[in-house]
Amino acid sequence: MLFRKPKYATIPLPKKKIETPEGLWIKCDECGELVYKKDWHASQMVCPECNYHARLGVKERLKLIMDEGVEEFNQGIKSVDFLGFVDSKAYSQRLEDAQKKTGFLDAIITVKGNIHGYRVIAGILCFDFMGGSMGSVMGEKIALAVDECIKENLPLVIFCASGGARMQEGTMSLMQMAKTSASIAKLSEAGIPYISVLTHPTTGGVTASFATLADIIIAEPKALICFAGPRVIEQTIGQKLPEGFQRSEFLLEHGLLDMVVPRKEMKATLANVLKMLY
Repeated sequence: MLFRKPKYATIPLPKKKIETPEGLWIKCDECGELVYKKDWHASQMVCPECNYHARLGVKERLKLIMDEGVEEFNQGIKSVDFLGFVDSKAYSQRLEDAQKKTGFLDAIITVKGNIHGYRVIAGILCFDFMGGSMGSVMGEKIALAVDECIKENLPLVIFCASGGARMQEGTMSLMQMAKTSASIAKLSEAGIPYISVLTHPTTGGVTASFATLADIIIAEPKALICFAGPRVIEQTIGQKLPEGFQRSEFLLEHGLLDMVVPRKEMKATLANVLKMLY
């Protein structure tokens, strides 16, 4: 007598989940590559796979570029909600949140210090403060920095990272384009050098004013630099834009920039430029 061999269902054993400690890896926003956190910071937040230059915070930028002994000035100036502007949240609340988040009163700090021994006055925009947007405080602090440059006969260096004008201040924010441009013109008339460093992203009213009025305009690799972004332009004209449009390399090729400099070489490059201009 033949018996059919019984069939037994195979029950798969649950796979052992490998726990990865949090905070050990950083994911590149450009290519999605996972980079060991220690390597990420050792490379100054530049992706080893695609050379994407991630945004640096103000403190990291100061540490990377400036010599020790930096002195901040005009740090007590802060924005006022003179329009009583409210969208999904009151502007006054947005300011308070940004101040708590960043530890700064607005989207720019101004300092006096040295770059490889060359004395400068520098402005560093903070993108984490409402997208580095330009309002009345930014315009005023740049104007005061220019006055200080003229008073002390020191060159000006500004590190830009911004989404443009601050809509919560309405026309007052747009006025800062003219105000900062007039200040830079005054600096030029005094024969004092101005170097602008454009980082990702530098857009809107900041690009259309002080960011692109420098004697020497430098950018980090692959930074988006524009007035209106590529998506807005494509939707407006109904055409596909060229590959790399509005990125640093494209703009260098078309004459807007003087040079594109990797982050690791930025301090030495600035020192060489200052040496020529001093």
